[in-house]
Order: sequence, then C-alpha cells, then structure tokens
Amino acid sequence: MAEKMAIGLGKVFPPPLPSSEGYAVDFNGPDDPTHPYNWKLSLNAIFAPGTDNASKEFGVSSEVGALATSLYVLGFACGPMIWAPASELRGRKWPLTIAMLGGGIFTIGSAVAKDIQTLIICRFFAGMCAASQLTVVPGVLADVFDNTYRGVAISVYALTVFVGPFTAPFIGGFITSSYLGWRWTLYLPAILSFANGVISVVFLRETYAPCLLIAKAVAIRRQTGNWGIHAKQEKIEIDFTQLMEKYFTRPLRMLITEPIILLVSMYMSFIYGLVYALLEAYPYVFQHVYGMALGVDGLPFIGLIIGQVLACTFIVSQHKNYARKLAENKNVPVPEWRLSPTILGAPVFTIGIFWFGWTGFTPAIHWAAPAAAGMFIGFGVLCVFLPCFNYLVDSYLPLAASTVAANIILRSSVAAGFPLFTRQMFENMGIQWACTLLGCLAAIMIPIPIAFRTYGPLLRAKSKLFK
Repeated sequence: MAEKMAIGLGKVFPPPLPSSEGYAVDFNGPDDPTHPYNWKLSLNAIFAPGTDNASKEFGVSSEVGALATSLYVLGFACGPMIWAPASELRGRKWPLTIAMLGGGIFTIGSAVAKDIQTLIICRFFAGMCAASQLTVVPGVLADVFDNTYRGVAISVYALTVFVGPFTAPFIGGFITSSYLGWRWTLYLPAILSFANGVISVVFLRETYAPCLLIAKAVAIRRQTGNWGIHAKQEKIEIDFTQLMEKYFTRPLRMLITEPIILLVSMYMSFIYGLVYALLEAYPYVFQHVYGMALGVDGLPFIGLIIGQVLACTFIVSQHKNYARKLAENKNVPVPEWRLSPTILGAPVFTIGIFWFGWTGFTPAIHWAAPAAAGMFIGFGVLCVFLPCFNYLVDSYLPLAASTVAANIILRSSVAAGFPLFTRQMFENMGIQWACTLLGCLAAIMIPIPIAFRTYGPLLRAKSKLFK
C-alpha cells in the first residue's frame, strides 16, 4: 500500500477547501464584450509547375518528382494529430504561429535540396505544418462566430482554401519559366510563411474561450491575491493516451462504423483529390493539345476560380433563409439544412468534368471551350465540398474534433495519390476517356448528399456514438 504523502515541515493537512466551482472564472453572460462572439468584425500548390524541372535536375522520372506534391498533401493527413489537440490544450494562436514558421523552415529546406530525397521529405513536413491552418482555422471561426454566421465565415474561408491551389499553377509556371527557376516556387511561399508567422506573433489574438479565461483568472489572482481563483482549462492534465483516442483511434473507428462520415468523406475525398488531379491535368491538356507555354497553360485555371467565386456567392445568398429557419427552430441547427447547395452543385460538377474532357481532347475545338468548363467544375467543387463539411460538423457536434480529424485523414490520404497517376491516366486512356471515367464516378456519387438529406435524421438517430 502506498505511503500517505505529507505536506512537509511537520505541517498537518488543512481543512478541505470550498467547492472549486465558486472560484472558477467565466464570461459575464452572452453579451460580455470580452467573449469572441462579441468582438468587432475588423478584428499551397505553387510548386506543382516546377515538378518537371526539379525531376530533370535530380535525374528522376516525373512520377518520382510528383511525390513532392503527393507527400505534401499526405502531410495534411498527419498534421491534425498534432495541431488539433494542441489547439484545444494551448489555444489557437501558438499552434497556428508555430506551424507557419515551421512550414517556412521546411519549405526553405525543400528549396535548397541537393537531392530528391531531401526535397520530398521536407515537402512532407511542410505539408504537416500547413495542416495547422486546415485544422485550426475552422476552430477559430467557431470561436468567433455563432451558429447564425459561422456558415458564412467558413464559406469565405473555404473559398480562399480552394482558390489558392488554382492560382498557384500559373504563378508557379511563370516563375519556373523565368530566370528565377523552379526553386523560387518554394522560396516565395517560404517567405510568405515567415511573414505570416511574424505578423501572427505580434498581432494575432487568442480566440479560444477557455484560454481567454485563463488570462482573466491570472489577472484576478494578481489583483486580489486569492490563489484559489482559476479557469477550468488550467485543471486539465495532458493524457497522451486520451489524445490518441480522440484524434486517431476514435476517428478511424468512426470512419468504419458511421455511414454518414464514411460516405460523405468518400465523396469529399473524390472532390478534394480531383482538385490536385487538375493541377496535373490542366497543364497536360493546354500544353500538349493547345501548345501553350509554361505559365500561360495555367491561365485557364481562372475559369475554375470564377466558378468557385460564383459558388461562394450562391452559398452566402442562402444564408438569410438558413438564419430564418434557425430562428424558427429556437437556434437549434438541423444538419440536413446544410446540404441544399449540393442538390445543384453535384450535377453541375459532373457536367463540368464531361465538358472538359470532350472539348479538350483535340485542337480542332477552341481552347476556350475546355477553359469555360472550369467554371462548372469550380462551382461544383465548392458547392459540394463546403456544405458536406458543415453537415459533418453539425451532425457530430459533440465529437466535431474527431469527425474533422477522420475527414481530413481520409480525404488527404486519397488526394495524395491523385497526382501520381493523373498524367499517366490522361496519356494512356486519352483525355476524353479519362474524363469520362472521372465523370461517371462523379455521377454515381450525386445521390449521396441527396440521400442523406432525406435519411440523415434516421441514421443519426441510430448512431451508437451518442447513446
């Protein structure tokens, strides 16, 4: 039997303290100006075009060179296991800031690499750091915006997430074809990462309410001398077994046992993978079929960007209707409300894939035709991905961190494989038939969000996670 510990110096144990709840700080109600909800509103893939040049310099095949992009995306799948728990234990600011600075360091490592091994390993760790923004920023938006406005905020954020990969190819293409060379497609994002990291150290405010209460408790302790004043977050002890359960074991189990998470994540994985497939497919089509130079061949990505801006505008335009239904339901969200944009987005996305393939396989058809198809693809990508993401979060709100981790692990793992086979698929099958295959897969998946809009409540009621 373990020996009972003594206080020391012959001191006897003091009488028990009153309930600690009386000493726990909190916000002064829903209108407290220090709560993030009441703050004022004022408060990538650029390397892809340089893959061929890097492969030639290191004397490896383009398939091996594509690993630099694939492992970068694979880093997204591993990052959440670090950044998600860190953001819940230490707040949002430092995981974001450290990851931005770390991403800059590993991207510099990629830029100065002397061999392909160093390049792809540094790219993996750069992707792991980049996962911090994908994982933590939705948490920041949840901290700052309530149910009424969170959807709009995440829509605008998602637009920046998807526009980035489609802007990078023509920027990277022009850099690669200039006197700067492919290494500057890595120096540039490294510089931006360092700049953002430094700005975040100085100006980024903590938004996680439990950590804000820690600062409040410290100030009150200093002011009153009462050491019993505390925040509940200060009493949390780090349990690595529990963290592994929450961010790795449980997400994998949820993928297997929850049909909503599995099927919706599979659909999102296909959409997400296609984004990275297009980084290979567009240059192939517009270089080999239409003879465009490096850099110019990335300009058709502007069609995809236009489509995504239109999709974001469409989703935001539905906000007033969503807010009305939310108010009528006493501010209790119904997850299936989120899926409305997919009814339009899913078929539009499928049409765009077929359109791109059957107009871009021959120079006899003007290049503007496949470029215009990008507007349909971009519109569909955002109108499917974003509502599905919000649907998963709303459906499993008490386990949102594990749900998001499950989704990121699956979709990033799937997306990492697309750059490895896209070019070969377009070369061997032909552009029109490769797109026919992708279009058929997209068509098969159209009923997924429609089915969950109808049967989602029944499936959620049968879930064992909340019993």
